[in-house]
Amino acid sequence: MEHHKLPHPLIAVLPVFLLICFVSIAVFLFGADALNGASQMALLLAAAFCLLLGKLTVNAHWHDFEKQLHKNFKNISGALLILFVIGSLSATWMISGVVPLFIVYGLKIIHPAVFLISACVICALVSILTGSSWTTIATIGIALLGIGNALGFSPGWIAGAIVSGAYFGDKVSPLSDTTVLASSVSGTPLFTHIRYMMITTTPSFFISLLVFGVAGLMMKEQVIVDSGLYEKVLSEHFKLSPWLLLVPALTVFLIVRRYPPLITLFLSMLIALVFAIVFQLDLLYEIAGSSVKNTANMIKGAIITTIGKTSIESGNAEINELIATRGMQGMLNTIWIIICATCFGAAMASTRMIESFTLALVKRIHNTFGLVGSTVATGLLTNLTMADQYLGIILTGNMFKKLYEEQGYENRLLSRSLEDSVTVTSVLVPWNSCGMTQSTVLGVSTLAYLPYAVFNYVSPLVSIIIALLKYKIIQRKTEQIRLESV
Repeated sequence: MEHHKLPHPLIAVLPVFLLICFVSIAVFLFGADALNGASQMALLLAAAFCLLLGKLTVNAHWHDFEKQLHKNFKNISGALLILFVIGSLSATWMISGVVPLFIVYGLKIIHPAVFLISACVICALVSILTGSSWTTIATIGIALLGIGNALGFSPGWIAGAIVSGAYFGDKVSPLSDTTVLASSVSGTPLFTHIRYMMITTTPSFFISLLVFGVAGLMMKEQVIVDSGLYEKVLSEHFKLSPWLLLVPALTVFLIVRRYPPLITLFLSMLIALVFAIVFQLDLLYEIAGSSVKNTANMIKGAIITTIGKTSIESGNAEINELIATRGMQGMLNTIWIIICATCFGAAMASTRMIESFTLALVKRIHNTFGLVGSTVATGLLTNLTMADQYLGIILTGNMFKKLYEEQGYENRLLSRSLEDSVTVTSVLVPWNSCGMTQSTVLGVSTLAYLPYAVFNYVSPLVSIIIALLKYKIIQRKTEQIRLESV
């Protein structure tokens, strides 16, 4: 890739500003339907504007964009395949009866006053075990959403608690790909990175639990629980056997055996499908849309479950919405917007717009607070522009690694700052792959859960505050750095 001159920082920020304007217009005009094409067009228009601006101001070349686009698509290809599998997984877990069973048990066990805090803690534990926020939200997250809806909580609060817990676990788990990536990019040993990260992550998580605890106590009087109705209706349409717990148990087994995420999710989907055939055979016939009970219609119902939309008439509108599934088909808009966002990210990278903005920040760095603050700001910017957390971690890490070393800061400070910004805020951006995935899986828009995903926006703030206080931040002397480099 040829390195043309950098655009001016004020020019570099224009495509981002324009994108925000376009997306806002799309949401205003189409509301929730903006994801059906309007938001995608907004991303493509912003990408086109970025390329045109780059050509006019710094003579950016089209082939640079093509090279960057190819690189970006290569990085997200695995995630796109996982999205298809997640769509099927969430559907099979529902139709097999696993999620309805969790809902019935959850309504009996979890008190409304502690539901939000319980959801956050449960997702945190599962995410630590799996190393994946996506897997956690696609499985136990859906079940908890169903329980929360049955209890009468706002979908935004429920999704916020689920996302907060899942991303805490993803952030500190040694099995997490983002945790490994952040430590690798910065050159920090994995467990050194995790231990140092707990300085900012622990208070952020406790603040989140405090907020969810207080919110639960304040809302408990407003929550109307009719667990009997949910148990009655779900039991009429699903065979809720304790044997269904073997599905999550076998999934955990696969996770413990360190199978790759894609394989784990795919096998879990197949296991759930087998249990659907065993326990919910009549339901599969209903999904197939035929009164003839034969093998062909059983297979047809199973296929429809994994690839398409299903709706079961329960006689209750809320429960109908709860148990409806979308399969692979439900992920198409998400994949569509991720592809368009990737194009915008490639345009921003190939024209060096991101680099220009970052260097403008770097020039104003005079202390630890400025360095960490600039890293966090750049991480947020890459999530807004690159639409993928992996690209954001790599790009931000490479931009700042040399600067941290030159100013005598340990590599672990950089790795922590990457996680405190890129990893946790990716899910808050509507067109980011993480934000789109979680909103699609949960059926709650990104903007709806954003105010309640406490951990995800508290983490960057705590990171900056810790840097301001210089707590456990060691800066080597210039003479020491010079001697080490000799």
